Amino acid sequence: MRIGERVSGHGFASSPATGGGEAPPVSTSTTLRRRIQSAALAYLALTKPRVIELLLVATIPVMLLADRGNIDLALMAWTLLGGWLGAASANTLNMVVDADIDQKMKRTERRPLARHAVSTRSALIFGILLGAGSFAVLSTMANLLSALLVMATIAFYVFVYTMVLKRRTWQNVVWGGAAGCMPTLVGWAAVTGSLGWQPLVLFMVIFFWTPPHTWALAMRYKEDYRAAGVPMLPVIATEIQVTRQMLFYTWATVLSTLILCLATSWIYAAVALAAGGWFIFVVHKLYRSTLRGEEVTPLKVFLQSNEYLAIVFCGLAIDSVIGFPTLASLF
Repeated sequence: MRIGERVSGHGFASSPATGGGEAPPVSTSTTLRRRIQSAALAYLALTKPRVIELLLVATIPVMLLADRGNIDLALMAWTLLGGWLGAASANTLNMVVDADIDQKMKRTERRPLARHAVSTRSALIFGILLGAGSFAVLSTMANLLSALLVMATIAFYVFVYTMVLKRRTWQNVVWGGAAGCMPTLVGWAAVTGSLGWQPLVLFMVIFFWTPPHTWALAMRYKEDYRAAGVPMLPVIATEIQVTRQMLFYTWATVLSTLILCLATSWIYAAVALAAGGWFIFVVHKLYRSTLRGEEVTPLKVFLQSNEYLAIVFCGLAIDSVIGFPTLASLF
């Protein structure tokens, strides 16, 4: 052992350079890098990346249906980018408005504004810039109609759903869910420059799907919503009443998917029927369990509802790419 070293209690020599076993000081460059990384992750979290998955699920199949049998990868990429920026803008501005209630809910208390990782002013500017970027991308690389539809979506989600409906009525997700349906219209408009009955049907599919999907999650976190003063249906109604409403909207969802069979082939029809039957079974099972007073697992239904929508839209995408004769053309 060299002079100047001391022996620890475990018999190992520790160098004075490490302060007796203490970690060496972190360099300024490392600290700066960590701060930049932390800030970047916080801004990314403002956009709610997982929520934006619905954009991909809805937009791509609709664009393929609009140009049945053809694939324009460049237009699809630009539309997805513009749509992502728009959805990120809406989600960021939503967090700005909801920062106070996010702090009261365990599910949202780690969001950037709730834990003060990003200032309200910075988040507001970030959200506005994202919206401007969305308009610029879509208006130049797709068309003006698709850009205007995204701007309308942001305005509706922030000013109608977040600022008016969410804290005032249990029907908040029923009508507010219309914002999540807009990718169907945006995708169709980006390809055709207009709207048609097909994207409107798909709009209704997501519109009817949103309440049972959201209420299943709200059943799991109803105490969070109660603490925040948000009148979600599971907060103000019994489980039987909630699941009965979920059942109604589930049937409406599945029936809406079948209307689109007129514009597709047997591939989509088979997928819509099979997936619809499974989804109805899942929600019926939840409803029967509440009637019997059994312990229920609504979070499982929430996850399964995601799988259902993904299956239906993937079926639509495959059907559109293959381009078999539509069922309507056979009559």
